[in-house]
Amino acid sequence: MNFIGKLESAQQKNNSLLCVGLDPDLERLPESCRQANEPFFTFNRALIEATADLVCAYKPQMAHYAACGAEAELLATIDHIRENYPEIPVILDAKRGDIGSTAKKYALEAFARYQADAVTVNPYLGGDSLEPFLDYADKGVIILCRTSNPGGADLQGLKVGDEALYLKLARLAAGAWNKNRNILLVVGATWPAELARVREIVGEMPLLVPGIGAQGGDIEAVLKAGLDPRGLGLVINSSRGIIFADSGKNYVPAARQAALKLRDEINFFRN
Repeated sequence: MNFIGKLESAQQKNNSLLCVGLDPDLERLPESCRQANEPFFTFNRALIEATADLVCAYKPQMAHYAACGAEAELLATIDHIRENYPEIPVILDAKRGDIGSTAKKYALEAFARYQADAVTVNPYLGGDSLEPFLDYADKGVIILCRTSNPGGADLQGLKVGDEALYLKLARLAAGAWNKNRNILLVVGATWPAELARVREIVGEMPLLVPGIGAQGGDIEAVLKAGLDPRGLGLVINSSRGIIFADSGKNYVPAARQAALKLRDEINFFRN
């Protein structure tokens, strides 16, 4: 089964479009985790156990681990998901992008070293920089399109001919680049009008949507703009709003409650 098939299977099994971002911050971890030999893995494992029936994917952000020399704990986290919840896909949020020879190493890192089901990539260098990732036909390649940060418009919104650059990118992603049908796009929840335009271009292609929660994205507007005709097509990510719902001893039940609330709110508007 390829990534998109695995993703849709998890969405249907758990009745969920929710992705939880596993982005630990040592200063915000509960004391019990900070004192552990593997603080990030200890934290993540508890959160995974508490939310595995509520999500369609997990998305660890690589910088949160690499900045602290905690790559082994990232590996342990992904291994834990693969061994205990193999039906739930893992998206490695690495935003890689480089010339072909280096991109091959980045693809090997994501898919061989970390055994991720999908990886986020930056398309600024063009199609040949994406090919080493796209050649892994069973893996997902999630391309930045219209990001949730305010500065994204500096380049993504520039007019190229008769439309914005991010729309040109969406057309390439839905067409010439997508030979293995394994592309997804990142479109921020903070731009529902742009999300609707991307949906018109890409059909049923899944879209990873950050920006719900701490960044202020509106769930109802996102679902109205981005759902495909099947009621699928969105992977709605929340990180801080779930994993740091409580930073004390009740962090596990608080995270579950936050995930349950968001999953159910998404489904309310979805239905």
